[in-house]
Order: sequence, then structure tokens, then C-alpha cells
Amino acid sequence: MRLLLVEDDARIARFVAKGLREQAYAVDVTANGEDALYEAAINSYDLIILDVMIPGRNGFEVCRELRRAGQRMPILMLTARDAVEDRISGLDHGADDYLTKPFEFRELLARLRALLRRSGELRPARITVADLVLDTGAQSVARAGRNIPVTTKEYALLEFLARNAGRVVGRAEIAEHVWDESFDPFSNLIEVYVNRVRRKIDSGTGKPLLHTRRGAGYFFGLLGEAGAAELPEVEGAPHRGKGNSSGRKSHA
Repeated sequence: MRLLLVEDDARIARFVAKGLREQAYAVDVTANGEDALYEAAINSYDLIILDVMIPGRNGFEVCRELRRAGQRMPILMLTARDAVEDRISGLDHGADDYLTKPFEFRELLARLRALLRRSGELRPARITVADLVLDTGAQSVARAGRNIPVTTKEYALLEFLARNAGRVVGRAEIAEHVWDESFDPFSNLIEVYVNRVRRKIDSGTGKPLLHTRRGAGYFFGLLGEAGAAELPEVEGAPHRGKGNSSGRKSHA
């Protein structure tokens, strides 16, 4: 999942972003209100962490503008203020939750998980696809009872695919939710990670779960499942089709 962190204190921003990335979140960071609105307009975020006291438009104004623009992602507001009036103002401007500084990072993670569960999509603690089980709390993976070691980014990719099991997801969609703004859309990084994940979860099994559809993207699940029979040209090895790269801006 991809988050936008809006925080003008560089020390806090580094600490929070580092901790979130270690928890398999993709994180973009900006330090002022105008940049926050711009990033939210050009990128697809699953959640925004928004400090109140930021340069330019403050967090209340940014939150209000996002809601006016029809942005419905959950917004968690951060502030050093603990006055009831400030919390009420943030919620009235469209925020979903409010966390006062200083805060425990574990509480921030718990609030993020709660907001994502309430974001209109059921996000179970355990995801099961055939005999593959993901524990989202422990970020562990097992198939047929066998534990599978994965890196943080491999887990993030696998969780996104598992949450979208049964349908084809393209490179652009994967890049938008698994990688941050530093991702180069012309690289083959997604294919590299797909290959790594495929080797780990499908090696030695009779029924592969991760399949490539040429020119379209990837299908996660058993091919005998409902809807899979309608997918022609599904293969086990990745193929980069023209015109299938992410539309995200390049920082190369």
C-alpha cells in the first residue's frame, strides 16, 4: 500500500517514513501544503498522514481541498496541538482520525491498520489464496504449511497481488500501490520482483499461483478458479508488453 506523508519536520519525516517502509508500505514524503495537493492529484494513495502545522496551506486547508476534489482516501492528521477544538476542526474538515505528537510509532501503525480496514474494503488479518496464507500482522507467508522467507518489498508485492486475487493487475497499478515516487517506470524492477516471488511461492508445487498475461499484467490464483478460464495467453514467465509501463513520473 502506498502512503503520502506530509510533515515539515525533517527529523520526524525521516523517522516515520523509515519505520513505515520497514512495515512494507511505499511512502512519498512532502513538507508543505501545496506539494501535498499536487502529489495527491497526480498519484493514487491508499492513505495520507497529514501534519497540521505545515508551510503554505496548513493541514486543515489541505484536508478540506482534498475532500472538495473528491479524494476519499483515509486521512490521519498529526499535530503537536492537543486542544479539543483542534481535533474537532480536523475531523470537521474531513479527517478520519487524529494523532497528537509526540506519539508511539506502534500506535501510529495501529491507527493506520484501523483506517485501512474502514476504508470501504475488507482487509482481513489473514489472506488465503488456495493453500497460500499471508499473515498481515506478522508479514509472514506460508504455502501448504511451509514458511516462505520474503523480503519487505517481496511481501508488499505479494500482499497486493493476494488482495487482488482473481483478476489481472497491470504494471501501472502495481507501481502505484507497491512502489513510491522514486520508481522508474522504464525499469524492469517489477518483473524482477515478480520472478523472485514466483520462484519462492511456486517452486516445487504442482499448481502455480502467479501467472503473466502478455500485454496486460499478472493474474494471482489458481487457473481453475472462477473467471480464470477467460484469460488467454496466461503464462508462467513474465513478458514486458509495449505500452504497459506505469504512467507515474520518472525521477531517473
